[in-house]
Amino acid sequence: MKAVITVTGKDNIGIIAAVSSECANYGVNISDISQSVLKDYFAMIMIANIDSITIDFGEFVDKMKALGQKRCLDIHTMHEDIFNSMHRI
Repeated sequence: MKAVITVTGKDNIGIIAAVSSECANYGVNISDISQSVLKDYFAMIMIANIDSITIDFGEFVDKMKALGQKRCLDIHTMHEDIFNSMHRI
């Protein structure tokens, strides 16, 4: 199973390191990542494998959101099934 993680906010040092470390803490493996900086604004989308996640997915979503709040970022984590359903025409 996979999750889609999006991160947006003001660019600052260590965003990718912080997000990837938090994923690693819970057995979530990043399989693809794309990021860009537009002027002072950071945007990233990650595809993460959650087959080996060590906590409940809902708890992981909350932890990622809390990390975003701590770093003044907006971090959204969504199960791929929900993401695909939202974007199906």
